[in-house]
Amino acid sequence: MGTNDNFSYPNATISKISNNSTEEMIDQEWIKILITAFTASLMIFIIIAAIFGNLLVIISVMRVRKLRVITNYFVVSLALADIMVAMMAMTFNFSVQITGRWLFGRFMCDVWNSLDVYFSTASILHLCCISVDRYYAIVKPLKYPINMTKRKVAIMILTTWISPALLSFVPIFCGWYTTKKHLADELLFPNDCNFKVNKIYSVVSSSISFWIPCTIMLFTYHAIFKEADRQEKQLAMRHGNAMLMHRHSNCGPSNNGELSGSGSSKTLTLHEVESEHTPTKDKHLNKMKREHKAARTLGIIMGTFIACWLPYVTASLCGDSCKIPEIFVAILFWIGYSNSTLNPLIYAYFNRDFREAFTSTLHCLFCWWRKEPSPLDIDVRRSSLNARYDSRAKSVYTESYLRPQPNKNNDVAPETL
Repeated sequence: MGTNDNFSYPNATISKISNNSTEEMIDQEWIKILITAFTASLMIFIIIAAIFGNLLVIISVMRVRKLRVITNYFVVSLALADIMVAMMAMTFNFSVQITGRWLFGRFMCDVWNSLDVYFSTASILHLCCISVDRYYAIVKPLKYPINMTKRKVAIMILTTWISPALLSFVPIFCGWYTTKKHLADELLFPNDCNFKVNKIYSVVSSSISFWIPCTIMLFTYHAIFKEADRQEKQLAMRHGNAMLMHRHSNCGPSNNGELSGSGSSKTLTLHEVESEHTPTKDKHLNKMKREHKAARTLGIIMGTFIACWLPYVTASLCGDSCKIPEIFVAILFWIGYSNSTLNPLIYAYFNRDFREAFTSTLHCLFCWWRKEPSPLDIDVRRSSLNARYDSRAKSVYTESYLRPQPNKNNDVAPETL
């Protein structure tokens, strides 16, 4: 008895299999749409937060006089660089990640790659300048007014904006950054905009725009925190010695009434204790505390920058030999981009002056149509009124004290009788 090798499925079974495959395709399409919507929302949030957060930093420094110090000149310039990263680099990358192809032509591809490298290099050079500024302010405070003048700061900021062009626009538009094969592929695939670099450019670019500035920042902040720790220990020891001397001075004179040693010692120690809190020393102490807090905040910003960009820089150095998936490279790239969004949050969380300035600026932006005075204006008016009242009260008190008082009973002093 033979068997039939030509087996055919029933029509019902074929219809069921096709319906199942169709449902799976629909489910996959919905999952893809949801992932695309979530990715687009996250990228848009990062872009908007980076623009408005850094714009808030610039406006706050311009509005609040207390923030107009030399260090914040670098902070404002860094905020401007982060805004440019969001507007000129993130937006183009956003279109590539959503559409899956390049839409703006070959020339704009080179422009985008140049701007990306340019603003990223400018950001880390600003952080390097900030670390040098903090180094002179804390480690060498006597040389700070000489080395960090407004003219030198302007030259440093100008250098941080000009020098990255030599690393971005020149080699990219001249074709020095990539391989010959990639240049040939650009002509064959105009809708692709891949930034593939050769080994020489990868090493030189990463060294100048990341590794060398990071080394300088690590050295300066190590010296800064070492000096800050030494100063804090010295202040704690001085305060402890003053309290100890004050406690011994409260024992009073000896039982025999000998005041020659104990009395003079008590007078000397009390004088030294009181001299620990003169207005000049308190002002110097408050300034040193502000410098330490600023150094801590900027050190956190430096550490955040390194943590955000180190994975991508390491992956780019690895190149094609590591065979890293493109989706993973894109995630690392946007982690680096998110650093431009984190800086204003770090200012607001770790620096009280910036936090108060942000609150005042946001109050003015959201309540300007109600014509309400901002808390900063109220504080300024209140302080000016208090100063005016204190000066007027002081003048009235001085006049009443110097004016001769009339004798109500017309009595004559006994010495004149």
